[in-house]
Amino acid sequence: MTHRERLMAAVSHREPDRVPIDLGGTRDSTLVVEGYQKLKRHFRVEGEDRLCDRMMRVVEIDERILKALDVDTRAVYPDFPVGLGEELGSRRYRDFWGVERIQPEGSYYYDLSKSPLAGEITTSDIVNYPWPDPEDPVLTEGLKERVRWVRNNTDCAAILAIPAPFIHISQYLRGFEDWYCDFVLQPKRLEALFDAILEITIPMARTVLKEAGQDADVVICGDDLGTQKSLQVSRDHYLRYIKPRHARFFRQVRELTSAKILFHTCGAVSSIIDDLIEIGIDILNPVQPTAEGMDPVKLRRRYRGRIAFWGGTDNQTVFPRGTVQEVKKMVEDLVEGMGEGGGFVLSACHNIQPDVPLENVLALFEHARQYVPSYVR
Repeated sequence: MTHRERLMAAVSHREPDRVPIDLGGTRDSTLVVEGYQKLKRHFRVEGEDRLCDRMMRVVEIDERILKALDVDTRAVYPDFPVGLGEELGSRRYRDFWGVERIQPEGSYYYDLSKSPLAGEITTSDIVNYPWPDPEDPVLTEGLKERVRWVRNNTDCAAILAIPAPFIHISQYLRGFEDWYCDFVLQPKRLEALFDAILEITIPMARTVLKEAGQDADVVICGDDLGTQKSLQVSRDHYLRYIKPRHARFFRQVRELTSAKILFHTCGAVSSIIDDLIEIGIDILNPVQPTAEGMDPVKLRRRYRGRIAFWGGTDNQTVFPRGTVQEVKKMVEDLVEGMGEGGGFVLSACHNIQPDVPLENVLALFEHARQYVPSYVR
């Protein structure tokens, strides 16, 4: 199989010649800069480190590394998470949405420092907020050319990123404390914020999809809904306030592309997987195995043929602290438990952090490529 055929077979619930692997196909399956630099040195790759997300400080992976590791995916990123915003001095910036961030000394990441809609606000404050332009040409700059490059220069699957629908953005704009309190004390205000954001993200997604959606194999966006133990909000709140709005967002995605829809949501979200299937999600990422109820193999047995899974590794213990043999055992368990009949793409369950040993990174991808599972022997 070609790389593209392999991945598309898997996410279509057909068994590929081997389990496909992803590195850097999404903003949540790549590496933090400092970890990436170790990988570059190993492969003797030089050149600048191009960020695909400034807040997380994660990178686009050089094509030479992707080829060396025989990765099946290639990312197509709109530029707005990085290319739009305002510098506020050393290690500070204001992002596309007006949210201010700072990188503390010694930190790898940019923390939230100012939420412009925090505190006592009215619906009028939300309506009159200086919302970004959803038709800014930066959104589609180079997208079509990037997809064509993937098509003309690789046989890999093109993974197109579109904006997050509204959860992430509303938390950053409102501030986390006020966001949670509003669910109980001021739900109408929170609904107004959700809808105002959707009035921007839906046309943004439309712009990106009209430009490149028909040439993409997979379309990805994310809105984290889980914590380590449960949903961030009650299931009743999810059903009333979140699910209908996500359904609206994904209806448009489905109207504008035939690509598979990959949805990223961290944490313990097993209680809403049926809901995600209902609103049109084809693939769930990252399948965080250390979160409550998120054992990948058990989920695979329950949802086989209904939703595909992408991720699955233990990034909290085995990947950063395990031995190479333990990493290989983790790969084997995932391939054996998830790979038969398709429905699984192997990747790090979130971005690879700088404390993960290089030998573990190499072991993950090399062993995934080489291991022959028992069901095909």
